[in-house]
Amino acid sequence: MRWGLWAKRASALSLAAGLLVGCATERPLLAALPEIPEAYRASASGPAQPPGFWAAQFGAPELARLVALAQEQNLDIAAASARIVQAQGLAESAVAALYPQVQGTQNANRSLSPGTLRAKEGPFRSTISNRFDLGLTASYTLDLFGRNQALAESAQETALSSVYDRDVVAVATLATVANSYFLMLAAQDRLRLAREDIRIAESVLEAIRQRLEVGTATALDYAQQESVVANQRANVPALEQAVQQTRNVLAVLVGRTPESMSVRGGSLDVLKIPRVGPGLPSQLLFQRPDIASAEAKLAAQNASVKAARAAFFPTITLTGAAGVSSITLKNLLRPDALAASLAEGLVAPIFTGGNLEGQLQAAQGRQIESLEIYRKSIIQGLADVENALIAVQQSAIHEKLQLAAVAAARRAYQITEVRLREGTVDVVTLLNIQLTLFQAQDQLTQVRLQRFQAAVSLYQALGGGWTRERAVLAFVGPIASGEGAQP
Repeated sequence: MRWGLWAKRASALSLAAGLLVGCATERPLLAALPEIPEAYRASASGPAQPPGFWAAQFGAPELARLVALAQEQNLDIAAASARIVQAQGLAESAVAALYPQVQGTQNANRSLSPGTLRAKEGPFRSTISNRFDLGLTASYTLDLFGRNQALAESAQETALSSVYDRDVVAVATLATVANSYFLMLAAQDRLRLAREDIRIAESVLEAIRQRLEVGTATALDYAQQESVVANQRANVPALEQAVQQTRNVLAVLVGRTPESMSVRGGSLDVLKIPRVGPGLPSQLLFQRPDIASAEAKLAAQNASVKAARAAFFPTITLTGAAGVSSITLKNLLRPDALAASLAEGLVAPIFTGGNLEGQLQAAQGRQIESLEIYRKSIIQGLADVENALIAVQQSAIHEKLQLAAVAAARRAYQITEVRLREGTVDVVTLLNIQLTLFQAQDQLTQVRLQRFQAAVSLYQALGGGWTRERAVLAFVGPIASGEGAQP
Protein backbone atom coordinates (compact mmCIF):
# COMPACT_ATOMS: atom_id res chain seq x y z
CA MET A 1 0.00 0.00 0.00
CA ARG A 2 2.76 2.41 0.99
CA TRP A 3 4.63 2.27 -2.28
CA GLY A 4 1.71 1.27 -4.44
CA LEU A 5 1.93 4.55 -6.30
CA TRP A 6 5.50 3.83 -7.39
CA ALA A 7 4.70 0.31 -8.50
CA LYS A 8 1.67 1.54 -10.38
CA ARG A 9 3.70 4.20 -12.18
CA ALA A 10 6.50 1.79 -13.03
CA SER A 11 4.12 -0.72 -14.58
CA ALA A 12 2.18 1.95 -16.44
CA LEU A 13 5.29 3.42 -17.94
CA SER A 14 6.25 0.10 -19.49
CA LEU A 15 3.68 0.66 -22.21
CA ALA A 16 3.08 3.99 -23.89
CA ALA A 17 -0.56 3.27 -24.52
CA GLY A 18 -1.05 2.25 -20.93
CA LEU A 19 0.35 5.52 -19.71
CA LEU A 20 -1.85 7.59 -21.98
CA VAL A 21 -4.92 5.68 -20.87
CA GLY A 22 -3.91 6.17 -17.24
CA CYS A 23 -3.52 9.88 -17.85
CA ALA A 24 -7.01 10.04 -19.32
CA THR A 25 -8.57 8.44 -16.24
CA GLU A 26 -6.41 9.60 -13.34
CA ARG A 27 -5.40 12.98 -14.65
CA PRO A 28 -8.32 14.47 -16.58
CA LEU A 29 -6.53 17.75 -17.22
CA LEU A 30 -4.10 15.96 -19.51
CA ALA A 31 -6.86 15.83 -22.11
CA ALA A 32 -5.74 19.36 -23.02
CA LEU A 33 -2.34 18.18 -24.26
CA PRO A 34 -1.03 19.68 -27.50
CA GLU A 35 -1.41 17.66 -30.65
CA ILE A 36 1.65 15.51 -31.35
CA PRO A 37 2.63 15.44 -35.07
CA GLU A 38 3.19 12.16 -36.85
CA ALA A 39 6.69 13.08 -37.99
CA TYR A 40 9.26 15.83 -37.65
CA ARG A 41 9.16 18.35 -40.45
CA ALA A 42 12.95 18.38 -40.79
CA SER A 43 13.29 14.58 -40.90
CA ALA A 44 11.57 11.70 -42.64
CA SER A 45 13.25 8.92 -40.65
CA GLY A 46 11.27 6.25 -38.84
CA PRO A 47 11.35 5.18 -35.18
CA ALA A 48 14.78 5.45 -33.63
CA GLN A 49 16.43 6.50 -30.41
CA PRO A 50 19.88 7.88 -29.65
CA PRO A 51 22.29 5.33 -28.22
CA GLY A 52 22.44 5.07 -24.45
CA PHE A 53 26.04 6.34 -24.22
CA TRP A 54 26.07 8.77 -27.10
CA ALA A 55 29.46 10.32 -26.27
CA ALA A 56 31.23 7.22 -27.60
CA GLN A 57 29.66 7.71 -31.04
CA PHE A 58 32.00 10.60 -31.94
CA GLY A 59 35.09 8.41 -32.00
CA ALA A 60 36.93 10.30 -29.23
CA PRO A 61 37.87 8.05 -26.29
CA GLU A 62 38.93 11.09 -24.26
CA LEU A 63 35.49 12.67 -24.71
CA ALA A 64 33.80 9.45 -23.61
CA ARG A 65 36.02 9.38 -20.53
CA LEU A 66 35.22 13.01 -19.66
CA VAL A 67 31.49 12.43 -20.04
CA ALA A 68 31.65 9.35 -17.82
CA LEU A 69 33.61 11.32 -15.20
CA ALA A 70 31.09 14.15 -15.27
CA GLN A 71 28.25 11.70 -14.86
CA GLU A 72 29.87 10.39 -11.68
CA GLN A 73 31.57 13.47 -10.21
CA ASN A 74 29.86 16.63 -11.47
CA LEU A 75 28.89 18.75 -8.48
CA ASP A 76 25.68 20.12 -10.00
CA ILE A 77 24.46 16.57 -10.54
CA ALA A 78 25.51 15.69 -6.98
CA ALA A 79 23.57 18.66 -5.61
CA ALA A 80 20.50 17.63 -7.62
CA SER A 81 20.86 14.11 -6.21
CA ALA A 82 20.84 15.59 -2.71
CA ARG A 83 17.55 17.31 -3.53
CA ILE A 84 16.14 13.87 -4.33
CA VAL A 85 16.99 12.75 -0.81
CA GLN A 86 15.28 15.84 0.59
CA ALA A 87 12.14 15.25 -1.45
CA GLN A 88 12.12 11.58 -0.50
CA GLY A 89 12.29 12.54 3.18
CA LEU A 90 9.30 14.84 2.78
CA ALA A 91 7.44 12.05 0.99
CA GLU A 92 8.21 9.66 3.85
CA SER A 93 6.88 12.23 6.29
CA ALA A 94 3.66 12.69 4.30
CA VAL A 95 3.09 8.92 3.97
CA ALA A 96 3.53 8.53 7.74
CA ALA A 97 0.18 10.29 8.29
CA LEU A 98 -1.55 7.21 6.86
CA TYR A 99 -0.40 5.05 9.78
CA PRO A 100 -0.95 5.10 13.54
CA GLN A 101 1.53 7.10 15.58
CA VAL A 102 2.77 5.21 18.67
CA GLN A 103 4.96 6.67 21.40
CA GLY A 104 6.43 5.15 24.53
CA THR A 105 6.41 7.02 27.84
CA GLN A 106 8.41 6.51 31.02
CA ASN A 107 8.44 8.60 34.16
CA ALA A 108 10.04 8.28 37.57
CA ASN A 109 9.21 10.94 40.13
CA ARG A 110 10.26 11.49 43.75
CA SER A 111 8.69 14.42 45.60
CA LEU A 112 8.86 16.02 49.05
CA SER A 113 5.62 17.37 50.52
CA PRO A 114 5.97 19.89 53.37
CA GLY A 115 4.23 19.04 56.69
CA THR A 116 2.65 22.48 56.78
CA LEU A 117 0.26 21.33 54.07
CA ARG A 118 -1.10 18.49 56.25
CA ALA A 119 -1.63 20.21 59.60
CA LYS A 120 -2.31 23.66 60.95
CA GLU A 121 -0.20 23.22 64.07
CA GLY A 122 3.02 21.40 64.79
CA PRO A 123 4.75 19.25 64.99
CA PHE A 124 4.96 19.28 61.23
CA ARG A 125 6.27 16.23 59.37
CA SER A 126 7.28 16.32 55.77
CA THR A 127 6.54 13.27 53.62
CA ILE A 128 8.45 11.77 50.70
CA SER A 129 6.55 9.97 47.93
CA ASN A 130 7.57 8.06 44.82
CA ARG A 131 5.72 7.49 41.53
CA PHE A 132 6.71 5.25 38.62
CA ASP A 133 4.90 5.26 35.26
CA LEU A 134 5.47 3.16 32.11
CA GLY A 135 3.13 3.21 29.13
CA LEU A 136 2.29 3.60 25.44
CA THR A 137 0.20 6.23 23.67
CA ALA A 138 -1.21 5.84 20.18
CA SER A 139 -3.19 8.07 17.83
CA TYR A 140 -4.67 7.49 14.40
CA THR A 141 -6.51 9.85 12.10
CA LEU A 142 -9.18 8.14 10.02
CA ASP A 143 -8.61 9.18 6.40
CA LEU A 144 -12.31 8.87 5.49
CA PHE A 145 -12.19 11.49 2.76
CA GLY A 146 -8.72 10.78 1.37
CA ARG A 147 -6.94 13.97 2.47
CA ASN A 148 -3.88 12.25 3.91
CA GLN A 149 -3.71 9.87 0.96
CA ALA A 150 -3.82 12.81 -1.45
CA LEU A 151 -1.08 14.64 0.45
CA ALA A 152 1.04 11.49 0.37
CA GLU A 153 0.52 11.11 -3.38
CA SER A 154 1.44 14.76 -3.91
CA ALA A 155 4.65 14.37 -1.92
CA GLN A 156 5.57 11.16 -3.75
CA GLU A 157 4.99 12.74 -7.16
CA THR A 158 7.10 15.70 -6.08
CA ALA A 159 9.86 13.31 -5.04
CA LEU A 160 9.66 11.62 -8.43
CA SER A 161 9.85 15.00 -10.17
CA SER A 162 13.08 15.66 -8.26
CA VAL A 163 14.51 12.51 -9.86
CA TYR A 164 13.59 13.82 -13.30
CA ASP A 165 14.98 17.27 -12.42
CA ARG A 166 18.29 15.64 -11.52
CA ASP A 167 18.28 13.91 -14.89
CA VAL A 168 17.58 17.24 -16.61
CA VAL A 169 20.71 18.62 -14.97
CA ALA A 170 22.66 15.50 -15.97
CA VAL A 171 21.64 15.65 -19.65
CA ALA A 172 22.48 19.36 -19.86
CA THR A 173 25.79 18.88 -18.05
CA LEU A 174 26.94 16.05 -20.29
CA ALA A 175 26.03 18.07 -23.37
CA THR A 176 28.06 20.98 -21.97
CA VAL A 177 31.03 18.66 -21.49
CA ALA A 178 30.85 17.55 -25.12
CA ASN A 179 30.41 21.08 -26.46
CA SER A 180 33.29 22.36 -24.33
CA TYR A 181 35.53 19.54 -25.54
CA PHE A 182 34.70 20.29 -29.16
CA LEU A 183 35.30 23.98 -28.48
CA MET A 184 38.78 23.16 -27.19
CA LEU A 185 39.51 20.99 -30.23
CA ALA A 186 38.35 23.78 -32.53
CA ALA A 187 40.62 26.25 -30.72
CA GLN A 188 43.52 23.81 -31.14
CA ASP A 189 42.73 23.45 -34.85
CA ARG A 190 42.53 27.22 -35.27
CA LEU A 191 45.81 27.58 -33.37
CA ARG A 192 47.53 25.13 -35.73
CA LEU A 193 46.08 26.99 -38.72
CA ALA A 194 47.20 30.33 -37.29
CA ARG A 195 50.75 29.05 -36.96
CA GLU A 196 50.66 27.65 -40.48
CA ASP A 197 49.30 30.97 -41.74
CA ILE A 198 52.20 32.72 -39.99
CA ARG A 199 54.63 30.40 -41.78
CA ILE A 200 52.98 31.14 -45.13
CA ALA A 201 52.92 34.88 -44.48
CA GLU A 202 56.57 34.86 -43.46
CA SER A 203 57.44 32.92 -46.63
CA VAL A 204 55.67 35.55 -48.72
CA LEU A 205 57.43 38.28 -46.74
CA GLU A 206 60.77 36.70 -47.59
CA ALA A 207 59.83 36.56 -51.28
CA ILE A 208 58.90 40.25 -51.25
CA ARG A 209 62.18 41.07 -49.48
CA GLN A 210 64.07 39.34 -52.27
CA ARG A 211 62.13 41.32 -54.85
CA LEU A 212 62.80 44.49 -52.90
CA GLU A 213 66.51 43.82 -53.04
CA VAL A 214 66.45 43.54 -56.84
CA GLY A 215 64.14 46.52 -57.22
CA THR A 216 60.98 44.73 -58.39
CA ALA A 217 59.05 45.50 -55.18
CA THR A 218 58.60 48.60 -53.08
CA ALA A 219 59.04 49.31 -49.39
CA LEU A 220 55.27 49.74 -49.21
CA ASP A 221 54.80 46.21 -50.52
CA TYR A 222 57.15 44.92 -47.84
CA ALA A 223 55.42 46.94 -45.10
CA GLN A 224 51.98 45.66 -46.13
CA GLN A 225 53.13 42.06 -45.87
CA GLU A 226 54.77 42.80 -42.53
CA SER A 227 51.35 43.95 -41.36
CA VAL A 228 49.83 40.64 -42.46
CA VAL A 229 52.47 38.70 -40.51
CA ALA A 230 51.94 40.84 -37.41
CA ASN A 231 48.17 40.38 -37.55
CA GLN A 232 48.50 36.61 -37.86
CA ARG A 233 50.86 36.51 -34.89
CA ALA A 234 48.41 38.61 -32.87
CA ASN A 235 45.75 35.89 -33.28
CA VAL A 236 47.82 33.29 -31.41
CA PRO A 237 47.46 34.52 -27.77
CA ALA A 238 43.66 34.60 -27.91
CA LEU A 239 43.57 31.05 -29.28
CA GLU A 240 46.06 29.86 -26.65
CA GLN A 241 43.85 31.44 -24.00
CA ALA A 242 40.76 29.71 -25.39
CA VAL A 243 42.48 26.29 -25.26
CA GLN A 244 43.71 26.70 -21.70
CA GLN A 245 40.52 28.20 -20.30
CA THR A 246 38.36 25.52 -21.93
CA ARG A 247 40.52 22.90 -20.22
CA ASN A 248 39.67 24.60 -16.94
CA VAL A 249 35.98 24.56 -17.80
CA LEU A 250 36.16 20.82 -18.41
CA ALA A 251 37.93 20.33 -15.07
CA VAL A 252 35.09 22.08 -13.24
CA LEU A 253 32.51 20.03 -15.11
CA VAL A 254 34.09 16.79 -13.91
CA GLY A 255 34.39 18.07 -10.35
CA ARG A 256 38.14 18.58 -10.25
CA THR A 257 40.52 21.48 -9.81
CA PRO A 258 42.25 22.70 -13.00
CA GLU A 259 45.67 21.82 -11.55
CA SER A 260 44.68 18.17 -11.12
CA MET A 261 43.10 17.78 -14.55
CA SER A 262 44.82 17.03 -17.84
CA VAL A 263 42.98 17.11 -21.18
CA ARG A 264 45.06 16.35 -24.25
CA GLY A 265 42.55 17.35 -26.91
CA GLY A 266 43.33 16.79 -30.58
CA SER A 267 41.56 17.82 -33.75
CA LEU A 268 38.02 17.89 -35.06
CA ASP A 269 39.32 16.50 -38.34
CA VAL A 270 39.87 13.00 -36.91
CA LEU A 271 36.43 12.73 -35.28
CA LYS A 272 33.24 11.51 -36.88
CA ILE A 273 29.76 12.91 -36.73
CA PRO A 274 27.26 10.12 -35.99
CA ARG A 275 24.00 9.84 -37.85
CA VAL A 276 21.03 10.01 -35.51
CA GLY A 277 17.47 9.16 -36.50
CA PRO A 278 15.16 11.30 -34.37
CA GLY A 279 12.33 8.76 -34.53
CA LEU A 280 8.69 9.61 -33.98
CA PRO A 281 7.65 12.79 -32.13
CA SER A 282 5.46 10.76 -29.78
CA GLN A 283 8.60 8.99 -28.48
CA LEU A 284 9.79 12.31 -27.09
CA LEU A 285 7.30 12.05 -24.21
CA PHE A 286 9.32 9.11 -22.90
CA GLN A 287 12.80 10.38 -23.83
CA ARG A 288 13.04 13.81 -22.17
CA PRO A 289 13.33 14.17 -18.40
CA ASP A 290 12.01 17.74 -18.41
CA ILE A 291 8.70 16.56 -19.88
CA ALA A 292 8.52 13.76 -17.32
CA SER A 293 9.27 16.23 -14.53
CA ALA A 294 6.52 18.59 -15.66
CA GLU A 295 4.07 15.68 -15.77
CA ALA A 296 5.00 14.53 -12.25
CA LYS A 297 4.60 18.07 -10.93
CA LEU A 298 1.18 18.26 -12.56
CA ALA A 299 0.21 14.97 -10.91
CA ALA A 300 1.39 16.39 -7.57
CA GLN A 301 -0.83 19.44 -8.02
CA ASN A 302 -3.78 17.23 -8.96
CA ALA A 303 -3.35 15.42 -5.65
CA SER A 304 -3.03 18.75 -3.84
CA VAL A 305 -6.43 19.80 -5.20
CA LYS A 306 -7.93 16.56 -3.88
CA ALA A 307 -6.42 17.26 -0.47
CA ALA A 308 -7.76 20.81 -0.48
CA ARG A 309 -11.26 19.54 -1.25
CA ALA A 310 -11.06 16.89 1.47
CA ALA A 311 -10.18 19.58 4.02
CA PHE A 312 -13.84 20.73 3.93
CA PHE A 313 -14.92 17.47 5.60
CA PRO A 314 -14.63 16.42 9.28
CA THR A 315 -11.49 14.85 10.71
CA ILE A 316 -11.84 11.94 13.13
CA THR A 317 -8.93 11.04 15.38
CA LEU A 318 -8.65 8.00 17.63
CA THR A 319 -6.28 8.16 20.61
CA GLY A 320 -5.44 5.54 23.18
CA ALA A 321 -3.08 5.13 26.08
CA ALA A 322 -2.10 2.14 28.17
CA GLY A 323 0.46 1.73 30.91
CA VAL A 324 1.27 0.88 34.49
CA SER A 325 1.71 3.18 37.50
CA SER A 326 2.92 2.52 41.04
CA ILE A 327 4.43 4.31 43.99
CA THR A 328 6.96 1.54 44.31
CA LEU A 329 9.10 0.06 41.60
CA LYS A 330 8.46 -3.55 42.68
CA ASN A 331 4.70 -3.19 42.10
CA LEU A 332 5.05 -1.49 38.67
CA LEU A 333 4.46 -4.67 36.65
CA ARG A 334 1.58 -6.07 38.74
CA PRO A 335 -1.79 -6.43 36.97
CA ASP A 336 -3.28 -4.07 39.53
CA ALA A 337 -1.00 -1.26 38.25
CA LEU A 338 -2.57 -1.27 34.76
CA ALA A 339 -4.18 1.97 33.54
CA ALA A 340 -5.76 2.56 30.10
CA SER A 341 -7.82 5.13 28.19
CA LEU A 342 -9.46 5.37 24.76
CA ALA A 343 -10.83 8.53 23.17
CA GLU A 344 -12.34 9.63 19.89
CA GLY A 345 -12.36 13.19 18.64
CA LEU A 346 -14.09 14.83 15.69
CA VAL A 347 -13.16 18.21 14.25
CA ALA A 348 -15.41 19.68 11.60
CA PRO A 349 -14.88 23.06 9.95
CA ILE A 350 -17.91 25.30 10.39
CA PHE A 351 -16.64 28.80 9.76
CA THR A 352 -13.06 29.45 8.61
CA GLY A 353 -13.43 32.94 7.18
CA GLY A 354 -12.80 31.68 3.64
CA ASN A 355 -9.51 29.99 4.56
CA LEU A 356 -10.39 26.59 3.10
CA GLU A 357 -11.96 28.13 0.01
CA GLY A 358 -8.83 30.21 -0.54
CA GLN A 359 -6.57 27.17 -0.18
CA LEU A 360 -8.66 25.26 -2.70
CA GLN A 361 -8.58 28.16 -5.13
CA ALA A 362 -4.80 28.45 -4.76
CA ALA A 363 -4.37 24.70 -5.32
CA GLN A 364 -6.53 24.85 -8.44
CA GLY A 365 -4.49 27.79 -9.72
CA ARG A 366 -1.25 25.87 -9.23
CA GLN A 367 -2.84 22.90 -10.97
CA ILE A 368 -3.65 24.98 -14.05
CA GLU A 369 -0.19 26.54 -13.98
CA SER A 370 1.41 23.09 -13.88
CA LEU A 371 -0.73 21.98 -16.79
CA GLU A 372 0.40 24.92 -18.93
CA ILE A 373 4.03 24.26 -18.01
CA TYR A 374 3.59 20.62 -18.98
CA ARG A 375 2.04 21.56 -22.31
CA LYS A 376 4.84 24.04 -22.99
CA SER A 377 7.51 21.44 -22.14
CA ILE A 378 6.09 19.16 -24.83
CA ILE A 379 5.93 21.91 -27.43
CA GLN A 380 9.40 23.16 -26.50
CA GLY A 381 10.78 19.62 -26.73
CA LEU A 382 9.39 19.17 -30.23
CA ALA A 383 10.77 22.58 -31.23
CA ASP A 384 14.20 21.69 -29.80
CA VAL A 385 14.36 18.56 -31.95
CA GLU A 386 13.23 20.43 -35.06
CA ASN A 387 15.82 23.17 -34.48
CA ALA A 388 18.55 20.60 -33.86
CA LEU A 389 17.63 18.72 -37.04
CA ILE A 390 17.76 21.95 -39.03
CA ALA A 391 21.13 22.79 -37.51
CA VAL A 392 22.50 19.32 -38.34
CA GLN A 393 21.32 19.54 -41.95
CA GLN A 394 22.36 23.11 -42.62
CA SER A 395 25.74 22.82 -40.89
CA ALA A 396 26.51 19.79 -43.09
CA ILE A 397 25.66 21.83 -46.19
CA HIS A 398 27.64 24.76 -44.83
CA GLU A 399 30.71 22.60 -44.25
CA LYS A 400 30.52 21.20 -47.78
CA LEU A 401 30.34 24.67 -49.28
CA GLN A 402 33.10 25.97 -47.04
CA LEU A 403 35.34 23.08 -48.06
CA ALA A 404 34.85 24.14 -51.66
CA ALA A 405 35.65 27.74 -50.72
CA VAL A 406 38.88 26.67 -48.99
CA ALA A 407 39.91 24.52 -51.96
CA ALA A 408 39.31 27.42 -54.35
CA ALA A 409 41.19 29.88 -52.14
CA ARG A 410 44.13 27.46 -51.82
CA ARG A 411 44.33 26.99 -55.60
CA ALA A 412 44.23 30.73 -56.11
CA TYR A 413 46.97 31.27 -53.55
CA GLN A 414 49.19 28.57 -55.06
CA ILE A 415 48.90 30.17 -58.49
CA THR A 416 49.52 33.63 -57.08
CA GLU A 417 52.56 32.49 -55.09
CA VAL A 418 54.14 31.09 -58.25
CA ARG A 419 53.47 34.30 -60.16
CA LEU A 420 54.83 36.35 -57.28
CA ARG A 421 58.17 34.61 -57.55
CA GLU A 422 58.01 35.11 -61.32
CA GLY A 423 57.25 38.77 -60.78
CA THR A 424 54.03 38.69 -62.80
CA VAL A 425 51.53 39.58 -60.08
CA ASP A 426 51.18 42.69 -57.94
CA VAL A 427 51.40 42.51 -54.15
CA VAL A 428 47.88 43.86 -53.57
CA THR A 429 46.39 40.90 -55.41
CA LEU A 430 48.61 38.57 -53.42
CA LEU A 431 47.55 40.15 -50.13
CA ASN A 432 43.86 39.80 -50.92
CA ILE A 433 44.14 36.17 -51.99
CA GLN A 434 46.35 35.40 -48.99
CA LEU A 435 43.84 36.86 -46.52
CA THR A 436 40.98 35.11 -48.30
CA LEU A 437 42.72 31.76 -47.78
CA PHE A 438 43.42 32.45 -44.10
CA GLN A 439 39.85 33.49 -43.42
CA ALA A 440 38.37 30.56 -45.36
CA GLN A 441 40.45 28.02 -43.43
CA ASP A 442 39.56 29.57 -40.08
CA GLN A 443 35.90 29.71 -41.04
CA LEU A 444 35.97 26.03 -42.01
CA THR A 445 37.11 25.09 -38.51
CA GLN A 446 34.31 27.12 -36.96
CA VAL A 447 31.75 25.54 -39.30
CA ARG A 448 32.97 22.08 -38.30
CA LEU A 449 32.61 23.08 -34.65
CA GLN A 450 29.04 24.16 -35.33
CA ARG A 451 28.32 20.81 -36.96
CA PHE A 452 29.58 18.84 -33.97
CA GLN A 453 27.67 21.08 -31.58
CA ALA A 454 24.54 20.62 -33.69
CA ALA A 455 24.91 16.84 -33.29
CA VAL A 456 25.23 17.26 -29.53
CA SER A 457 22.16 19.51 -29.52
CA LEU A 458 20.20 16.80 -31.32
CA TYR A 459 21.27 14.21 -28.74
CA GLN A 460 20.29 16.60 -25.95
CA ALA A 461 16.95 17.45 -27.58
CA LEU A 462 16.18 13.72 -27.81
CA GLY A 463 16.98 13.27 -24.13
CA GLY A 464 20.55 12.00 -24.48
CA GLY A 465 19.49 8.34 -24.29
CA TRP A 466 17.39 8.92 -21.15
CA THR A 467 14.24 6.84 -20.69
CA ARG A 468 11.46 7.34 -18.21
CA GLU A 469 11.19 3.65 -17.37
CA ARG A 470 14.82 3.34 -16.27
CA ALA A 471 14.58 6.50 -14.16
CA VAL A 472 11.46 5.28 -12.32
CA LEU A 473 12.70 1.75 -11.77
CA ALA A 474 16.10 2.98 -10.56
CA PHE A 475 14.30 5.09 -7.97
CA VAL A 476 11.53 2.71 -6.94
CA GLY A 477 13.89 -0.16 -6.14
CA PRO A 478 15.94 1.66 -3.48
CA ILE A 479 12.79 3.22 -1.98
CA ALA A 480 10.99 -0.09 -1.67
CA SER A 481 14.01 -1.60 0.09
CA GLY A 482 14.43 1.41 2.36
CA GLU A 483 17.88 2.33 1.01
CA GLY A 484 16.97 5.78 -0.25
CA ALA A 485 17.42 7.36 -3.66
CA GLN A 486 20.62 6.67 -5.49
CA PRO A 487 22.18 9.17 -7.90
